[in-house]
Amino acid sequence: MNQPVGTLNPQNPTADLCRAGELQWLVGKPKTDIPVPVEVVNRRVTCTTCPVTEDYSPYRVNIFFNDQTQIVEQVRCG
Repeated sequence: MNQPVGTLNPQNPTADLCRAGELQWLVGKPKTDIPVPVEVVNRRVTCTTCPVTEDYSPYRVNIFFNDQTQIVEQVRCG
């Protein structure tokens, strides 16, 4: 189960706590293929050149897409 944003860092920082591994299939796909999440608080979708807050949450999945091509380039925790 995902923890709320702002909780303490996990003991194993390499763990895929945001479950980004489950969404790696999005890399190279159009932004429109991103599924609507059940828990929107733990997901951020933004372009690779768009400004974002620098707060870090190991439980939040970040999906970055190219603003010009609208193609997903990266999926990672943070």
